[in-house]
Amino acid sequence: MAEEKTTVEATETATAQVKEATQAQQDPKEFLENFDWDKYEEGIERVDDSKLKEFENLVEENFVDTADEEVVEGTVVHMTDREAIIDINAKSEGVISLNEFRYNPNLKVGDKVEVLIDIREDKTGQLVLSHRKARTIKAWDRVNNAHDKEEIVQGYVKCRTKGGMIVDVFGIEAFLPGSQIDVKPIRDYDQYVGKTMEFKVVKINHEFKNVVVSHKALIEADIEEQKKEIIGQLEKGQVLEGVVKNITSYGVFIDLGGVDGLIHITDLSWSRINHPNEVVELDQKLNVVILDFDDNKSRIQLGLKQLEKHPWDALGDEIKVGDKVKGKVVVIADYGAFIEVADGVEGLIHVSEMSWSTHLRSAQDFVNVGDEVEAVVLTLDREERKMSLGIKQLTPDPWTDITSKYPVGSKHKGIVRNFTNFGVFVELEEGIDGLIYISDLSWTKKIKHPSEFVAVGDTLEVEVLELDVEGRKLSLGHKQTTANPWDKYSEDFGEGTVHTASIAEVVDKGATINFNEDIVGFVPSRHMEKEDGKKLVKGETAEFKIIEFNKDFKRVVASHTAIFREQEEKNVKAAKGRTSTSDEAAPTLGDANAQLQALKDKMEAAAKKK
Repeated sequence: MAEEKTTVEATETATAQVKEATQAQQDPKEFLENFDWDKYEEGIERVDDSKLKEFENLVEENFVDTADEEVVEGTVVHMTDREAIIDINAKSEGVISLNEFRYNPNLKVGDKVEVLIDIREDKTGQLVLSHRKARTIKAWDRVNNAHDKEEIVQGYVKCRTKGGMIVDVFGIEAFLPGSQIDVKPIRDYDQYVGKTMEFKVVKINHEFKNVVVSHKALIEADIEEQKKEIIGQLEKGQVLEGVVKNITSYGVFIDLGGVDGLIHITDLSWSRINHPNEVVELDQKLNVVILDFDDNKSRIQLGLKQLEKHPWDALGDEIKVGDKVKGKVVVIADYGAFIEVADGVEGLIHVSEMSWSTHLRSAQDFVNVGDEVEAVVLTLDREERKMSLGIKQLTPDPWTDITSKYPVGSKHKGIVRNFTNFGVFVELEEGIDGLIYISDLSWTKKIKHPSEFVAVGDTLEVEVLELDVEGRKLSLGHKQTTANPWDKYSEDFGEGTVHTASIAEVVDKGATINFNEDIVGFVPSRHMEKEDGKKLVKGETAEFKIIEFNKDFKRVVASHTAIFREQEEKNVKAAKGRTSTSDEAAPTLGDANAQLQALKDKMEAAAKKK
């Protein structure tokens, strides 16, 4: 029925048009040629051309050309919990997820936003828009423009990353290096996450689409102005407020508002400190005084302790020479220890004042850093701010009764503390040292150096040989604690005594023989000759006659030749005796034979010597 109705209406319309053409006296032929049969078949009523033109003008003025990938401005007309409805004056409205507006939590109906036309109509006829893509396209134009014109931009710090932070600038993720966050070192990066800050675009890599921003550059520009102003007003002795910027082992760097100064560790406190962090901490505000600076004021030396009164000036008159004081060991050196008797007031205990012993040792043998010690004030100079202390003065001087404790001839035990080329230092008690000369170590051994006989730390028996109370010197002996074996050897090895021994060593002028562990005899070369004319060799055993014995110099000289020559002398004497007897009695045949035999032996002996 609907189709029939439409056909009837079209027929009526066509009839009316023909009637109008006839009334207008239009040629029917011309009318038929220009007749719109499509509209007739579709049953569309003809619209006046002027109305069509008016409609086209309205469309051109009010509707945008929805070309794909085009950025246009739209208006938020409605919002739900998850989406925003955007009107861009197109045939339909677009829908954008609120996730694309996370950077703008205050988005509301009526706000103007930039959108990109992704698709004019999807398969459902819906207009597809994107705010994120529109921001990205426009952002690159803005970023480039900000970089070229060195403009300041706003950015949202999204999160931390390796080496810095990620910042949202116009929808582009830019990199903020850690070194470009602030002029001072940053210890907590998380404090910047979620903040909106001002930045300066410092670098753009178009090839990789990378953007680097800096907040430090903005601060430096302000600081540079402050720095010029501060430097121009600097004066020695001026007190300024600063912030601890950095702490090192040798001092503290202070930020004076764009200008850095250094407080050396020695200018932090009147007391000794091991590290500056004992006095100050990072980011601490404090007042400092300007001590010095170079010509261009680029290196400023600051002081903190100078703002306080010197401890020596506050030292009361109650401390005087001879008083006992208590303090803490703060520094130890080889030559002594420094004791802090009051805050910033120190005295030196020289190592020689730590013990009555004349054998000096290291100060570390007596005290350690941190020890609480008591001492006696020896000297006090308030003008020079110097004080010397002593520990040994707290105990009696052991030399006061030395004559009764260590009389000459008394025997004692001591510990070897040190030795030199000429002797050994032995400590009898704390403060009482004595010297044993090398010649007083042994009765029998020939010692070239004390280390051949004793070692440091050994205990030795000694006898007091000499005592010098005024010079505080004690002469000791070790060998005197035992009997001198040479007294007995002088009897056993006296001149003329005969002993059996072996040649130990052969030297240029003779040889040595060991009679026992103490006595080493010397045999001159001419006394090494045997009866057969040959000489004794190393290891050969023979009889020796002592021809010289000196107890004082421990010298023993022996001879083997003297043994058989003495026998020859006896034989000669015997022969002379027989000759005198033969003058009284007539010689017999046997006597003649004996004399011939003796003459023969003598001739053979002479021949062998040749």
